[in-house]
Amino acid sequence: MTPEEWIAHDPDPVTAAELSACSPGELATRFSAPLRFGTAGLRGPVRAGPDAMNLAVVLRASWAVARVLTAHGHRGSTVVVGRDARHGSEVFAMATAEVLAAAGFSVLRLPDPLPTPVVAFAVRQTGAAAGVQITASHNPASDNGYKVYFDGGVQIVSPIDTEIESAMAEAPPADAIARRPVAPAGNELAARYVGHAAIVRRHRGQVRVALTPLHGVGGKVAVEALNAAGFTDIHTVASQFDPDPDFPTVAFPNPEEPGAADALLVLAADVNADVAIALDPDADRCAVGICGPDGWRMLTGNETGWLLGDYLLSRLPAGRAAAAVVASTVVSSRMLVDIARRYGARHVETLTGFKWLARADSSLPGATLVYAYEEAIGYCVDPDAVRDKDGISAAVLACDLVAALRDRGGSVPGALDELARRHGVHVTDSVSRRVASPAEAAAVMSRLRADPPGVLAGFTVTATDLLHRNGPVTDALEFAGEHDGTSVRVVVRPSGTEPKLKCYLEVARAPSDDLIGDRAEAWRVCAAVADAVRAW
Repeated sequence: MTPEEWIAHDPDPVTAAELSACSPGELATRFSAPLRFGTAGLRGPVRAGPDAMNLAVVLRASWAVARVLTAHGHRGSTVVVGRDARHGSEVFAMATAEVLAAAGFSVLRLPDPLPTPVVAFAVRQTGAAAGVQITASHNPASDNGYKVYFDGGVQIVSPIDTEIESAMAEAPPADAIARRPVAPAGNELAARYVGHAAIVRRHRGQVRVALTPLHGVGGKVAVEALNAAGFTDIHTVASQFDPDPDFPTVAFPNPEEPGAADALLVLAADVNADVAIALDPDADRCAVGICGPDGWRMLTGNETGWLLGDYLLSRLPAGRAAAAVVASTVVSSRMLVDIARRYGARHVETLTGFKWLARADSSLPGATLVYAYEEAIGYCVDPDAVRDKDGISAAVLACDLVAALRDRGGSVPGALDELARRHGVHVTDSVSRRVASPAEAAAVMSRLRADPPGVLAGFTVTATDLLHRNGPVTDALEFAGEHDGTSVRVVVRPSGTEPKLKCYLEVARAPSDDLIGDRAEAWRVCAAVADAVRAW
């Protein structure tokens, strides 16, 4: 479709006018390639053109989803549609629901802005054929996105994503796509979700909680879930509690970003909290803060991943561990491998993203996924209810863990020390390199493939190309080596959601009682590896 044809058929006069005012060069850029499915669906800036999030793109994407569902024999089935509170989300969700309804599907349009895990839960609970959540998760305020679930509330993977992209390319002009009004559903599914999130709790102690939803949609639901689980001493960051699509108090609405959790940690110190919880804007991710010897800090995603995995496995009913599967991604720490082995459970490593983690047990007859995590503060602690990352149920379990530790005279720093004594000190870090375009990221990856480094910070390393191997592939390279009780590992890949090249670092030491010395040496090596990676 030419720019002129797109403009003529754009159902939104605002974006049509925006394109009409673009220079020829800008038009060429916007029409050079359409928006494509990445790690977690379609994501892009809210603006005009086929390479961004706007009403025309959403209509075409929804038409394509309907076409693919029909091709797979699901015409007439139920589809759940939800949204967060970002710019454009309400209009985009309404359009999605209306297109699917006109295509012959029974649409459950959730009534309010709700966390993404509620949609994943609703698809699974209702037996729906699919779900769509309008969200860009933790992306900047200028972005929005379109996340698709299919059967079982699991994110789509290839070939479904490419089938939808192909159908989008064949979609009619946006203003010719049929739409039918859809009344909103009630609040029952959200209430059922809260009940399920609450029952992940294993212990019965009390803790004082400091909480921020970072201007997103998770605040109200998180408080309800924590209350239902028995946690009633909750203090929230007032300036960040209500949904605000501009995220005015943070530079980036991502709990991992430096400074994003500052207000939370100040509140935690002021109220003498036992644990601090930061949700990202669509509440599918959860960052945990603790008070240690040096004051309050946020745990890394891997630290929380180890703690929750160990806690869940330790509480499995007798005899269930042999059939239990825990999973983590290739860019996450390897400590979960050892934790699983200790309890007799099976560990599966997957590609990046919960669309792969959710399928970790799919080829293992008789095995059941009980836990999955990725280092980017994503945790699935109740796969029976939500087969995706879920920040709210993870928050409930994190509070439960802190209560259990405190009631037996322990602490989170002490629990991390115990894991290090059992499985060795593991330290992790990441190095990100901003790039001007996907082409620049591809050029760096091509150079590393053609001439992979054989030594990193004095360690001889072997390169593994994850784009060329048996099973699912991804555009990533892994470099790993070991010497004298210390192992190093680096995974480099282009980001699926942002214009950057991401490098994930891990240094591990063999188990010993010298935690102070081992941590110092591991961080020394990690810093040297990071310096080497920055030179790439």
